[in-house]
Amino acid sequence: MILSVSRRTDIPAFYTEWFFNRLKEGFVLVRNPMNYHQVSRVILDPDITDCIVFWTKDPSNMLDKLDLLKEYNYYFQITITPYDSKIERNVAQKKHIIESFKKLSDLTGKRRTVWRYDPIILTDRMDIEYHKKYFDMLASRLKDYTERCIISFMDIYKKSERNMKGFNIADISERDMIETGKALSEIASRYGLEIKACSESVDLSSAGIEPAKCIDARLISDIAGENINVKKDKNQRDICGCAESIDIGAYNTCKHGCLYCYANYSDNTVKNNIMKHDPKSPMLIGNIEPGDKITDRKIESYRNTQLRFY
Repeated sequence: MILSVSRRTDIPAFYTEWFFNRLKEGFVLVRNPMNYHQVSRVILDPDITDCIVFWTKDPSNMLDKLDLLKEYNYYFQITITPYDSKIERNVAQKKHIIESFKKLSDLTGKRRTVWRYDPIILTDRMDIEYHKKYFDMLASRLKDYTERCIISFMDIYKKSERNMKGFNIADISERDMIETGKALSEIASRYGLEIKACSESVDLSSAGIEPAKCIDARLISDIAGENINVKKDKNQRDICGCAESIDIGAYNTCKHGCLYCYANYSDNTVKNNIMKHDPKSPMLIGNIEPGDKITDRKIESYRNTQLRFY
C-alpha cells in the first residue's frame, strides 16, 4: 500500500498530531467523499505500508517528528510558488518555507524532498517573465536540497474562477504552456534539476519536460531499496501517471485558503469542519456516526504483491 497524505488537505502543516496518533494506533478511518456514511478502515502497519507520500505547503511541523517515521519509507512533495497573501491567503512566508525545506532535506536526503511549482497562473501581471524571474530565484535556493521539480498549469474550476475574479486570469494556450515550459526547463537544467509536468494534456516534450508521476513507483523503489510493482491509479484522471494509493485526507479542511484551491468549497465549510476536528479521533473530521458502515480496506503490499486482510 502507498499512503497519500494528502491530495485533499495539508496534513503535515495542520494535522500532524492527529496523523501520528493514527500511526501509533495502527489504523485510520476515512470517509468516502462521494458517500458520507461509507467509511474505510485502513491499517497502517509498516510491514504493508510501502511508502507514505506527503503533500504540503509547509513541512515545518514535521521536522522534529521524523523519528516517528523510522519504520516507514516516505518522501515529501512541497509546494513553493511565487504568489503573495492575496492569492495564498494563509500560507507562511516563503523564506520560512524555504528554510524548512532545506532543513527537511538535510535530515532526510534531497531525494525525499520534491519541489512543486504548482499551479502556474498567468495573468496580466503574472506573465511568463514573472514566472521566469521567480522560478529562477526559487531554483537557485533549492538546487542543493532537491533533485526534482514538478510543475502544472492552473485548471480553471468554477469555484477557483469565482474566487479569483478580479485577477484577470488568462486562458492558458498550448503555445503559452510550451513557451513557459521551455523557459522553466532551461532554468531547471542550469541548476541541475529534473523538471516534469503533472497531469497536462499538452505534450511538453519539446520543452524538455516529460509527464510526472507524483506518486512515483520508481522513486519509491529507490527509497525502499526493493522493487515496487504497482499499477497506475485508476481513480485518478487518465492523464495522471500516479501509482495506485490510498488517500487519508478530507476535502474542505485545508487552512491555507489559497484562492485557486480545488479541495475547498468555501471558507465557512472549512471553518465548520475544523471545529469538528479531534486529534484523538480515528477520523480527520468528526467521529463515527449512526448510519456509518465501516469496511476494512483490502491492503496490498506492492513489495511482495500479496493481499493481507484485516
